[in-house]
Amino acid sequence: MKEILRITIKLTITCLVAAFVMGSVFAFTYNAKKHNEHLNERQTMLGLIGYGRHNDAPSDLKLHTIYRYIIEDRGRLFLGYLVPVRKEREESHELLLVTVEGEFVKRLEAPLDPESAIEAAARDKVLKRLLEAPKTFSYSDSTIIATVGSGRSAYLLPGRFPGFKTFIKVMLALDPAFNIVGLEIMEHEEDPGLGAEITKEYFKNQFVGKPFERLKTLGVVKEPLPDEFRKALEREKWTGASISPEDVDRINKKYRDHDIYALTGATISSKSVTTGVGNMVKKFSYRVQALDRVITAQKVPVTF
Repeated sequence: MKEILRITIKLTITCLVAAFVMGSVFAFTYNAKKHNEHLNERQTMLGLIGYGRHNDAPSDLKLHTIYRYIIEDRGRLFLGYLVPVRKEREESHELLLVTVEGEFVKRLEAPLDPESAIEAAARDKVLKRLLEAPKTFSYSDSTIIATVGSGRSAYLLPGRFPGFKTFIKVMLALDPAFNIVGLEIMEHEEDPGLGAEITKEYFKNQFVGKPFERLKTLGVVKEPLPDEFRKALEREKWTGASISPEDVDRINKKYRDHDIYALTGATISSKSVTTGVGNMVKKFSYRVQALDRVITAQKVPVTF
């Protein structure tokens, strides 16, 4: 009996130790994975606005994230914007409540530094304290505003929309006038060799340079992609003698107002990206302009 008890105790201790080790390893790898995802996303964003190995970002470039929430209070819906603000010498956040039409309702101090705000759990903890029952909230999306000096240089929009099979996750970059300056396909499950070609430069770079007004009616055409346009789009294949910057600019201007050339055998995927990108830009432009009006009227000391 004593031997059985001794073995049982040893097994219990061994299991507890193993569980502790596995838990520690999981926590470490999870945190490392989240850190790497954040770094990869940041590199993608910088690349979309023109910075990389051959063009270092300026020292005064800063990225400011706005988190948008849907808030319900007794059957009424509101939008909640968690915006970064400067309080004396420190950065914190405020929660701006507005109606779905963009009218100001309330502003609340949200004590969150920029690093803490990255974590959804930290944001949720603060929001639960600020939004007492019966108010409920759910995360909607985020926007990153890039500034250089005291001016905005770009908007970065993470988003997703339906594809041919499942959702397509993207990162979109706009200039201050809402013209497209970059598009990256982050995740998708489109068919290899067909819809999966949405990740290729000759497709996604067709969106670069599209003016905001053109996006409102942008469509897809089932026509062959002109050779000269494809050559200008495939930047990774550029060499010193193959195509000059002047030629690239000339060709891109020539096709700037043209519809998107569909991928061969993947018209649905092509339309999904075109429609999804257009909707993202149109909805964002409306919301950010409404938010800016609130910020200006309420004199919110935002960092951007």
